[in-house]
Amino acid sequence: MLNSGLLLRAFDRPEDVVSWLGAVQSQDYPGAAWALAQRTPGVPEALVHEAFDAGRILRTHILRPTWHFVAPADLRWMLSLSGPRVHACNGSIYRSMELDARTLSRSHTILGRALSGRNWQTRAELATALARGGIRASGTRLAYLVMHAELEALICSGPRRGKQFTYALLDDRVPPARPLDRDAAVVELARRYVRSHGPATSRDFAWWSGLTMRDSTAGFAAIAGELTQEVAGGLTYWFAPGRAPSPRRQPVARLLPNYDEYLIAYKDRGLVQPRGEVIGDGIMKGPDAFAHPLVVDGLLAGFWRRRVSGAKTSVEVVVRVPLSAKQRKAVNEAADRLVKSSGDGCSLVGRV
Repeated sequence: MLNSGLLLRAFDRPEDVVSWLGAVQSQDYPGAAWALAQRTPGVPEALVHEAFDAGRILRTHILRPTWHFVAPADLRWMLSLSGPRVHACNGSIYRSMELDARTLSRSHTILGRALSGRNWQTRAELATALARGGIRASGTRLAYLVMHAELEALICSGPRRGKQFTYALLDDRVPPARPLDRDAAVVELARRYVRSHGPATSRDFAWWSGLTMRDSTAGFAAIAGELTQEVAGGLTYWFAPGRAPSPRRQPVARLLPNYDEYLIAYKDRGLVQPRGEVIGDGIMKGPDAFAHPLVVDGLLAGFWRRRVSGAKTSVEVVVRVPLSAKQRKAVNEAADRLVKSSGDGCSLVGRV
């Protein structure tokens, strides 16, 4: 929790969180914005949205076939490294959608023209431009046409237009940067991952980065002299040496979004399961698989949801493990912080 920015105050700006973590999974934009706000205490979610609209945080497909927040200074070299891997993952879908090299090249030309001159466009507007250019673009086919252009460093996120997301030419949002060769990029990504996500295994890094186990092992080996390692449960965990968090007298509770880096960035998430507790299908499985997790003292303890009814938004927290009175107090305080940060008339449904 300390390394991922969930303990103490290490960051003043949301873009600093993104740079520290390397990339932040963000297909659920509101959840990802809350993930950054939690790591910048006192910074409301509104300032996260401001940083996104200003381009200090970008959102694009990278690492795996999903959206991530990325810092502009990191986007080019990360795309160069991970783009070919994501294309390989998407290969069968490209073929099934009849997205051959000629079609993709034409789509890039059309998208480039549509977005030139900082003419930011929504996905629906890009679909219209593609259709006018003779390219069928709707549903899943449109999604993969746009994703391919993102992976080729042609487009990325633009500022929101109200509640709609727009796209922009990457060159209009990202300054030129000196390229990293592939080996150097693997090492830099491994270093960024371990310092912010450790303790972690090379298998965890391969999952998070989308790279091969060969790349992951090589990346860890290159920075082994910078790291500490421990073996637990037959697995080697790597982490950057540093000041360990001092013992806390008060419990720590966090209402995390369902794709928070604290949970999603690891192949094996068993370490966050409470010891000695039988967690049913109510946490990260079954009907509540996509509910947001409640974490108390580093371990899963339940889940929470935002409920929207007309103009009203409320937060509901469900606890699934026994908690002490102090832990329940910490959970209620965490819920209060979420409500306050939301700043949209949000309210808390009861207390635990």
